[in-house]
This record gives sequence, structure tokens and C-alpha cells, in this order.
Amino acid sequence: MIKVIAPSIIKKNHLSDALHLYELLVTETVKEQGCISYELFQTLDNPNSLTLIEEWEDEEALHHHTKTPHFIDLVGKLAEYEQELPVHIYKKLF
Repeated sequence: MIKVIAPSIIKKNHLSDALHLYELLVTETVKEQGCISYELFQTLDNPNSLTLIEEWEDEEALHHHTKTPHFIDLVGKLAEYEQELPVHIYKKLF
């Protein structure tokens, strides 16, 4: 199993725009083969701090996800509204 932690900070006055795009991204991604879960979280003390937490069956499924038209389109649009932070990818050991 692969887990991805993808945080971002949404630019001031763009939260509703970003959330709309994230909703579309989550809706499409959970339909993908190999996607175990794909959820967006918001910190309690800063509404503009969001984190996608993803679980994939394997690296191949994650790689395929990054090549889908909805991922390419929506992530490109999200770049206008967010400061992307480093993405962390983990493999399950036990």
C-alpha cells in the first residue's frame, strides 16, 4: 500500500475556488482503479491549510493517477490558488 500526504496553503480570498476544484478532483479520483481512499482535510486553526491524504494499492496505481486527464487539468487549475508544499509518499511496511 502507498500513502500520499499532499499539503497546500490556499491563497487569501481563493478558498471557495480551490474547494470547488478539490471536490471535482476527489469525486473523479475515487472512481480510479487502485484508489483505496482520497480525502481532503482542513486544519482546525487555519481554513486555508488543506491536506489531501491518499491511499493507493501500489505505485503503479498512483503513477496512473498522475497521468489522468482530470488530475492534470484540476491540479493545473489549483496551482493558481495555492502554495503547494512538499508531497510525502510512503509505502506500508507492516
